[in-house]
Amino acid sequence: MWGDTILIVFISICTAFLGEGLTWLLVYRTEKYQKLKSEVEKQSKKLERRKEIHGESLDKSQKKKIERDEEKLKNNNRDLSLVKMKSMFATGFAFTALLSMFNSIFDGRVVAQLPFTPISWIQGLSHRNLSGEDYTDCSFIFLYILCTMSIRQNIQKLLGFAPSRAASKQGGGLFGPTPAQFK
Repeated sequence: MWGDTILIVFISICTAFLGEGLTWLLVYRTEKYQKLKSEVEKQSKKLERRKEIHGESLDKSQKKKIERDEEKLKNNNRDLSLVKMKSMFATGFAFTALLSMFNSIFDGRVVAQLPFTPISWIQGLSHRNLSGEDYTDCSFIFLYILCTMSIRQNIQKLLGFAPSRAASKQGGGLFGPTPAQFK
């Protein structure tokens, strides 16, 4: 069981590096991405500085400038997300193929013992394809997903691909806060 657990963590690390490599190949090294990223960084810092200087005491012209800057930032974040989209499809396809291969290898094997009993709607994933009623037994898919979620973020930070704090604070891409939420 420990061997399987360590192997799954290693597989997760390798697939995270593979995913980031694909993303670098398709997105991060392109001129369009570099330009958009620097523009988002610049606008985020400018907007943050403007909000710090003026605080709550805003007249109409300052409010308009801030709203205009927020709209530009929102549009650039959207463009940045669209540039990353092709990489997401390629990475998703590669991960799906790898996941199905590894899932068949570890099918029906307990790869770890959880220190808790998962809540009922997660048990289907954590106990997937395992026989028995001990819900602290962990399947491959659950451990792999947990490892990948935690490891990939750290690898992005390690390689310098994670968004800066200023850009992520201002709202990231398609799912970030809207400018109206800052009023």
